[in-house]
Amino acid sequence: MEQIYRLPLILEPQPEGGYTITCPLVPELLTEADTLDEVQAHVADALAALLELYEDLGKPLPPALQPLVTTPGVPIWVETLIATEVS
Repeated sequence: MEQIYRLPLILEPQPEGGYTITCPLVPELLTEADTLDEVQAHVADALAALLELYEDLGKPLPPALQPLVTTPGVPIWVETLIATEVS
């Protein structure tokens, strides 16, 4: 079953390129991406691993890491980054 989480992310540019990605509400969430296009997939993978770890340890999820309760037919507010080339 797919669950949706709303988390603020900090993308810290790295000198060698790419980004280190952290979440101020969930310090255990840490990943990297080479491009902005990769951020969502890498965060989803890191979050899935973190959720599995909490389950394996029998720990409850932190309050900030609760899935959104969605209602069919009701829009979900999403903020994202979009990179475009400017001439």
